[in-house]
Amino acid sequence: MTLFHARLKERGLKSTGQRDDIARVFFGIGRHISAEELYAEVKKVSPHVGYATIYRTLRLLRECDLLQERHFDDGQARYEAVDERHHDHFICERCGRIIEFENDSIERLQEAVARQLGAKLRRHKMELYGTCADCLAGGTH
Repeated sequence: MTLFHARLKERGLKSTGQRDDIARVFFGIGRHISAEELYAEVKKVSPHVGYATIYRTLRLLRECDLLQERHFDDGQARYEAVDERHHDHFICERCGRIIEFENDSIERLQEAVARQLGAKLRRHKMELYGTCADCLAGGTH
């Protein structure tokens, strides 16, 4: 929240109660979340917040480099807090669960591919789709 307030100040914007509530809920969620899911969670602490304020605050958090917008195969935008460590995603096609993972071998292989192409890799995104271990085992999570 301190960084959010500093970035707002840099833009000549003020902190508002609703913005703070939205940001606090978003950062506290700790998972990928859609605007609709965020709206439902924020309504629990700030019943008068509207969808427009949710979307404006999400856009502001993105402009402040505090969140990333992701679009997985379902087409719905999901948001996650910017993390200093790079990670990729496995998405379960059965339950919709999004699992973050890190794999040094994959990262090295991507760099090697870029070198073979004579290119410089700046960024990438990897999404793996399949069935998670819980769904394969017939469990729920």
